[in-house]
Amino acid sequence: MSDDTRAPQQREIPPAAQRALAEADERRKAREAEIAKMPTELGGRDGPEPVRYGDWEKKGLAIDF
Repeated sequence: MSDDTRAPQQREIPPAAQRALAEADERRKAREAEIAKMPTELGGRDGPEPVRYGDWEKKGLAIDF
């Protein structure tokens, strides 16, 4: 029977993977800063952006496009 309570072994991340993680973090921060600069929408829809997720719901009817 194995002991599942022990911590997983930590492996060293290769330099290329570290660069990729740093670049992804920079892109994420830039995107968040861009979103923060956008004006708030007045009278917009609640929830996630329907165009991004492919569903549009209006007055109880859902339309996939």
